[in-house]
Amino acid sequence: MTPNARFDELLDAVEELPEDAQAQLVDVIRRRLAERGRQRVLQEVRQGRKDFADGKCSTSTPEELIREIES
Repeated sequence: MTPNARFDELLDAVEELPEDAQAQLVDVIRRRLAERGRQRVLQEVRQGRKDFADGKCSTSTPEELIREIES
């Protein structure tokens, strides 16, 4: 079964649910996606702090960052 076929089946199954259950499902999915996003950001911050502590990066002023971006 292809991923698109499974997706279509899921959509069909959701259509069978009452409207209030569909709305609850949307809320659950949004909350889970938001939590995954928070976890991803947290992991990136932890990795950045580790890289900095390990000397893999250095501090810069905002002006230095802008010059680097523009070059």
